[in-house]
Amino acid sequence: MAVHRNKPRRGLNDIRTMSDMLTETSNPQRKFLKLAMLSMEKVRRGKERESARCRIEDIDARTAEIEAESESLLQLTGANRNTTGNTKDNQPQPAHRLNRHGLKLKY
Repeated sequence: MAVHRNKPRRGLNDIRTMSDMLTETSNPQRKFLKLAMLSMEKVRRGKERESARCRIEDIDARTAEIEAESESLLQLTGANRNTTGNTKDNQPQPAHRLNRHGLKLKY
């Protein structure tokens, strides 16, 4: 049996198929699939946006609560200092003193 050495051997990459002729834009099924994927992504992004908006509202509400509580605590401590008469020029006094024996806390 004689082998033709003039012709190169053909492999799997040399086989022509119909998929080579179709591009992504010319295939209508691919267009509809792409549209469906885009609409699903849009819905998902909308849910992410809503979730982020709710989280921001929760953070803002907690920040307002913290500020209100801080203000009320500052007013209480300021009122107690003014009634005891231990303040000079309305400057807050430290609740501790440091002496040669170490740190002493006032209760």
